[in-house]
Amino acid sequence: MEIKRLNIIISLGFVAIIGILVAQLLWTRQAYHLEDKKFNQKVNLALLEVVKKLYGSKVTFTENPVQNVANDYYVVNINNEFDPGILEHYLKTEFTRFQINTDYVYAVYNCHSDRMVYGRYVSTHEEDIQDKVITFPKHKNLVYYFSIRFPDKTAYLVSSLKFWYLLTIALIIILFVYVYSIYTIIQQKKFSELQRDFINNMTHEFKTPLSSILLAAEALHQQEEVQNSKKLKTYASIIANQGNKLNLHIEKILNIAKNDASGVKLNLQKLNLSLFLNDIKNQIEQKNENVKIDIQVENSTHIVADEFHFSNMVHNIIDNSIKYCEENPHIQIFETKDAKGLYLKFKDNGIGISNHNINSVFTQFYRINTQKSDEVSGFGLGLFYVKKMVQLHHWKISLQNNTDKGITLSIFIPYQN
Repeated sequence: MEIKRLNIIISLGFVAIIGILVAQLLWTRQAYHLEDKKFNQKVNLALLEVVKKLYGSKVTFTENPVQNVANDYYVVNINNEFDPGILEHYLKTEFTRFQINTDYVYAVYNCHSDRMVYGRYVSTHEEDIQDKVITFPKHKNLVYYFSIRFPDKTAYLVSSLKFWYLLTIALIIILFVYVYSIYTIIQQKKFSELQRDFINNMTHEFKTPLSSILLAAEALHQQEEVQNSKKLKTYASIIANQGNKLNLHIEKILNIAKNDASGVKLNLQKLNLSLFLNDIKNQIEQKNENVKIDIQVENSTHIVADEFHFSNMVHNIIDNSIKYCEENPHIQIFETKDAKGLYLKFKDNGIGISNHNINSVFTQFYRINTQKSDEVSGFGLGLFYVKKMVQLHHWKISLQNNTDKGITLSIFIPYQN
């Protein structure tokens, strides 16, 4: 159901962005045509004013003397002799008045030589004037006329619509980013599913022979020959202990894979923090005689948490402190409070963590490459699980090295929690 919903969201988002992009392209195209039409209208009006000034202000036309022969080419019929110098003056004046700010070239028809006489290239920036010749065709049935061409008309129209083009380019970039993001999400999802399936298959394949080993170890431990031999009894205990430890690791992996697939539902309840931690302390100290745990938490302190997952969190933190210690482990669990909430801190005397690796210890399957890590069994899931449960409780977790040795792990529990 979740995959189907994700596919629907991806499809709708993709269709929406494509639709917006197509609409933007159509709007840009329409805006270009409108700008082109507006430009032609301004040129026609400006050239009509030029004709009026060449004729006289009271002249009337039976037909429009301005002909738009091509997209950037205009022919103006004067039907009377005129001075090219005055013509250029009027062209500059009227184009400036109508805000036609682009380069143009004009040519005048010489009826004596029966050819178009090249006029001049007129630029809006005098320093950009180019001495280049542009061919103007001769028109039949016209005697006194001039032609004008706008060689940079397309560039001028595009520059006037640069906002539209920038918006279109931005939408195209957004589309590519969206497609790349979706591709990355899909690839990541496939990788996660593959990883989860591999973990499930691997751990289930391990559990069957492991169960047989544990049953055999239990049966072996009950044999009279084993009970009477201290050495055999020690070997049987080692098999049972290591088998149980491996079984716990496998269960941990299975639980994390299951939680990734279906999510974790917390069963929140009010817990007396001091009693809860002391119960865990007694359990751990009974199994590990050389471990010392000091708890400094007020009897009145209560928190709201999932008892099962919170217990696993504390066990994982203490277990890490025990495994990564080169002397007798000494773990201090204490609380500090401020105006916002409670800080539950776990301080140990272990080997500590290098500053280079301290931000990575909560990453799934991450293990620090040290000699001590090679000696300690594990899959790099303990602190990953702790952080995940902390986040589900809406708490915060942090880790720092102590000034002497070891680390201090802090869990911040806000009062509203």
